[in-house]
Order: sequence, then C-alpha cells, then structure tokens
Amino acid sequence: MTEMVYGSMPVRASEPVLPRWWRTIDKWSLTSILVLFGIGLLLGLAASVPLATRNGLDPFYYVQRQAFFGGMAIVAMFAVSMMSPDMVRRLGVLGFAGAFVALVLLPFFGTDFGKGAVRWFSFGFASVQPSEFLKPGFVILGAWLMAASQELNGPPGKSFSFALTTVIVLLLAMQPDFGQAALVLFGWSVMYFVAGAPMTLIAIIMSIVGAGAFFAYNSSEHFARRIDGFLNPDLDPRTQLGYATNAIQEGGFFGVGVGEGQVKWSLPDAHTDFIIAVAAEEYGLILVLIILALYGTVTVRSLFRLMRERDPFIRLAGTGLACIFGVQAMINMGVAVRLLPAKGMTLPFVSYGGSSVIAAGVTVGMLLAMTRSRPQGEIGDILFKRGR
Repeated sequence: MTEMVYGSMPVRASEPVLPRWWRTIDKWSLTSILVLFGIGLLLGLAASVPLATRNGLDPFYYVQRQAFFGGMAIVAMFAVSMMSPDMVRRLGVLGFAGAFVALVLLPFFGTDFGKGAVRWFSFGFASVQPSEFLKPGFVILGAWLMAASQELNGPPGKSFSFALTTVIVLLLAMQPDFGQAALVLFGWSVMYFVAGAPMTLIAIIMSIVGAGAFFAYNSSEHFARRIDGFLNPDLDPRTQLGYATNAIQEGGFFGVGVGEGQVKWSLPDAHTDFIIAVAAEEYGLILVLIILALYGTVTVRSLFRLMRERDPFIRLAGTGLACIFGVQAMINMGVAVRLLPAKGMTLPFVSYGGSSVIAAGVTVGMLLAMTRSRPQGEIGDILFKRGR
C-alpha cells in the first residue's frame, strides 16, 4: 500500500555497499568536510609549532597527533555514513549511554588541566571529553523519542526528551561548561520546533533559559567573568581576545603571508579555540570566507535534503545534527571576532583536539547517513506522482 501511494525507488539487486553508498551520498558535503580537514592540517602547521617549542617537543608533534586523530575521524565518518538509519539509531543510543555515564563520573575522576572546568578524563597519553561524544548521541536519542511520540498511542517522547535535556544541561553547567550546555539545549529546541511544538511553549522555554542565564551570572564567577569581559567596551590587548582581534585586523584581505603571523606565539589556544585568528592573520579574509562557505555548504545542503525526507526520525535527527555542527562553527568564529562571549569551543575538523575531531567525524557521518538518497525519500514523488 505504501508503494502504491508514494512510489518507490527501483532497487538494484545485490548492489555492493560502496557503489550504493557513492550513488546516494551528498558529495558536496563530503568534499567540504575533507577540504576542512585539509585546511585544519595546513593551519596546524603554523599554529601548533610555537606551542610544541614552548613545551620542549618536536616542532610537528601536535600536527602529527592532529593528523592521526583526524585520520581516525575520517575513517569513523566514512564508516558511519554507510550505515542505515536504524543502525545509526542503535549506535547513537549506545554512544549516548556510554557518554552519559562518563559525564556523571567526571566530578569524581575528571581533570580540568588548570583551566578551571572539569571536562576531561586524562589517560596520560591522551584525554577524552565526554560532552563531545554526548552531543550526537543525544540528538539521535532525542529525535527517536520525538518521532515515537507522533505515532498512534506512542509514548510521551517530547516530555521524556525535555527531562533528559534538563538533566544534561545541569550536568554540563556543573563542570562548568555553559557553551556545550547551550549547544545541547539549542539542538533539542530545533528538533522540538521541527516536530511541531507550539510557539507559546517555545517562548516559555526561552524564558526559563533566560532566567537560568541570569542565575548563572549571579552564582558562577567563571560565567560572570566571561560575560563581563564580553560586555566591557575596553578590550585588554594582552588577553586572548585582544590578541585574536589584533591578528584578524592585521591580516586584512590577503593576510601577512604564510608563516609570518605573530598571534600564534602569543595565544596559548591558537591551535584550538582561536585557530580562525591564525587563518585570518596569515591568509586573510579570503581563507576565512572559504571556511565559512564550507561550513555553510554542509549545513544548508543537509537541511535542504532533509526537507524532502518523510521519515520523522530521519528528518528530526538530521536537522539536529546539521544545526549543532553549523552552530558550533559559528560560535567558535563568533568568539574570535568578539561577537559572542568566550566559550572554549573548537572549530570542527579545523581545531586541534582528539575528542573534538573524532566526535565531529561521528556527527558528520551520522548526518551524511541521514541525508543519503533512499526509497521514498522525496516528497516530490507525492506531488508529481512519480517514482524514482
């Protein structure tokens, strides 16, 4: 009956996995991610050498580690993108369970590496940030719950997902990690909106968020210090934001030249949170616009492909994944140009970091899996009475 109403895509008997994957994948998004990873290695060659020198390490120590972890991320991205939506859902739920347990254990076994926020597990040779892996798993689980609530006699999935979101946001705020908490809340809000939430309820939720931010400002010195620094019209040139702002201004349109930038010698986080400042100083506005276009390509193309998707779970999960990927990039670059308060958030696939780049690979792999062309995947089949 479903095929009589919607039409179907002709199935190629026993088609191998790789040809089927290549035929259905969004090649523009895939190419954009690979280019971003290449740009990350290029910028890592410039930004991480001063840090390695200060720490008495091989000059390309951090670049080599970035290439290693980035290679793992690319492999994970390809592997996950070949999965069916059902397999992605199982992976997401299991991944969320593991990351959630790790998040609960952070206050007891985690470390802050002297940064004032307990966000990592240190294993000596590497560290893991559970919140990075929590985000894609949370989106998958939240989308599954919301989609289930739309079924006849389905569970109250929207209420369950809201309760889960509240718990996660509180756990992240305790670290404190208000940036990741805001990103999780944003991802849930987008999915909730797409699932058909009334505007009145969304307004109420936003009011609660505003009240929570006011409470955090008055109770957390860490949060208040960052907000005050953002609102202060006089920017101290000796702070990280001061160095980053000056570097962006010095870069101009074409940059000062490869290897000629100075901000990497002053910024302790030049290879992570402020990597875009290195790009702007050495390569100028041109490279920054290219990076913006690449992130925009992945996010916008994914959303357009999801607009044609009729499966509620795929539509909600894909939308959540695309939005948290794009907004994380926007937050990172917004902080560097002082449009947003400092968040301590990496630039996906470009910044150095093992947990962040591997989690980004898993996130984009899930997104590519959700946006693949599939039978009954386009609503145009209904409008034009055609099969694919």
